[in-house]
Amino acid sequence: MATLIHSIHEAVQRATPGERRFGQRLQSHLEDDYLVWYNVPVGRSRRYPDFMVLHPQRGLLVLEVKDFKVADLRRLEKVRWEVVRGGKPATEASPLEQARQIALAVMDQLKEDPQLRQPAGPYEGKLAFPWGYGVVLANITRKQWNELLDEEEQELVLPARRVICQDEMYESVDPLAFQERLWGMFEHRFGEPLTLPQIERVRWHLFPEVRVDERKQGELFEAEEEVPDLIKVLDLQQEQLARNLGGGHRVIHGVAGSGKTLILGYRCMQLAEALSKPALVLCYNISLAARLRRFIAAKGLEEKVRVYHFHEWCGEMLRSYHVAVEEGPGKYWERQVTSVIAGVEKGFIPRGQYGAVLIDEGHDFEPEWLKLVTQMVDPETDSLLLLYDDAQSIYRKGHGLGFSLSSVGVKAAGRTTILRLNYRNTREILKFAHDFAAGSMGPQAADDDHVPLIEPASAGTSGPPPVFRLGSDEVEYALRCVMSWRARGVPANEIAVVCLKKHHGDEVARRLEAAGIDHLWMRESKQRKAYDPAQERVTVVTAHSSKGLEFQAVVVVGVGELDDAEEAVNDQTRLLYVAMTRAKRQLAVTAAKENAYAERLGGLVAV
Repeated sequence: MATLIHSIHEAVQRATPGERRFGQRLQSHLEDDYLVWYNVPVGRSRRYPDFMVLHPQRGLLVLEVKDFKVADLRRLEKVRWEVVRGGKPATEASPLEQARQIALAVMDQLKEDPQLRQPAGPYEGKLAFPWGYGVVLANITRKQWNELLDEEEQELVLPARRVICQDEMYESVDPLAFQERLWGMFEHRFGEPLTLPQIERVRWHLFPEVRVDERKQGELFEAEEEVPDLIKVLDLQQEQLARNLGGGHRVIHGVAGSGKTLILGYRCMQLAEALSKPALVLCYNISLAARLRRFIAAKGLEEKVRVYHFHEWCGEMLRSYHVAVEEGPGKYWERQVTSVIAGVEKGFIPRGQYGAVLIDEGHDFEPEWLKLVTQMVDPETDSLLLLYDDAQSIYRKGHGLGFSLSSVGVKAAGRTTILRLNYRNTREILKFAHDFAAGSMGPQAADDDHVPLIEPASAGTSGPPPVFRLGSDEVEYALRCVMSWRARGVPANEIAVVCLKKHHGDEVARRLEAAGIDHLWMRESKQRKAYDPAQERVTVVTAHSSKGLEFQAVVVVGVGELDDAEEAVNDQTRLLYVAMTRAKRQLAVTAAKENAYAERLGGLVAV
């Protein structure tokens, strides 16, 4: 069964009956290694082919589907067709010419990539794989087509080998016969099968929205863009999920490093095109909000997507609607929240302000917060996305939500997805962190209305083993790690010192300053709001503020000062798990003195 990246079922409102039937046939009559995209913009031209089919051996095929009946066709020429649409005559480009123009633009773009060209021989400089284009006449049989045009006319207008007719896409048609119709549309058959890296490069070129590299987001459609040697794109499951989220309420349970935030960013691009009201993105962590805000800015969506950390948004609501913060003994930020809730209940702050609400790191939200923000979704769109990983819940006490999603207004039963693959960390780092946390954060079952704690699986990248060091000179050791990584070519903005206690961060920042190393110590909210992942400086951050961030190399300082009393173990384990999983490739962990956590980490290194 072929993989439909953009499901025809999710696009049922805009898909024609013929497109739906043909999409079903592609899915049922092609093997697992076929990839199919339906009605998504491709390449620099951002044209929308009805279907694009990619196969490692066969190549790339562009298809246009038409629901014309014989009675709808008036005058057919090579470039223009005169047809009847909605009872009225119309002149339009021929479907074959539509498919051909899209295919030519796509192939010209792909040929610019040296890794997608034939390296030598008679086809040197040509694409390294076959390509083709064709038409599907979903309501015209082959017999009717042959009666309409003779062989010579067909060759001029729409050659027989470039068309699939109604009776050639019935469910009863032999899969091999169906596939041979597709293969006949290719100009040539040559070359070795496409490798997985080449397939990812094809996706990188054709679908800029799935690119992971944020540094070039503003240049995605520039004709002179430089093609990097190493490319990163959403994996097929992530792309499939992102393209098919659809309307209504959705929940994604994803382990650390599974690409939840990337999917959120892609979803924001979709919503920005479709919504009249702005979308709201919320998270708990100030530094994560800063990262998300820059992610959205890089895509040019600031006017259509508003990003806040939760308490910042509460303050914005109070200011915008002139609601005073309630007096009382509680902390100011707590009274801000209760004031917004009361303002909504009294009608001072309107509900339904946003075309969509997206919540990142939803495990950090209290039930009354979620109940509040779900009311902010416009009932006309009713679009809400909740991203969640209970293993990273370090702000709320206890395990799991402790309440059902439906009780706070999240109606996602039957529309939940679990992402288990971790793409951020190497196998070695993920195993080290998971083995450390085992027992404190074991997987738990849950139904659609409760969020489970799930065990991560590695996507397969490998790297150096993590290091644990017991010694009193933790800050000195952290400084040596930073200088060593810099000497080995690790960019400054890919290095972080994650401190479990603030006094360690103060000392690390002082030592970095003395050494002349540019850095950002995210001690207070002002510094956390200033975080920019693209800025070339070392990051010094508390474990709590590191949530949602990632770096190539991380040193974690202060394990020996974690509370190892029985009632604190689970929360402290989660905190250290979050800190360690910020590291993508290199991880060092330090403790100045022995405690239960240091003992456990030392045992893992010794194994």
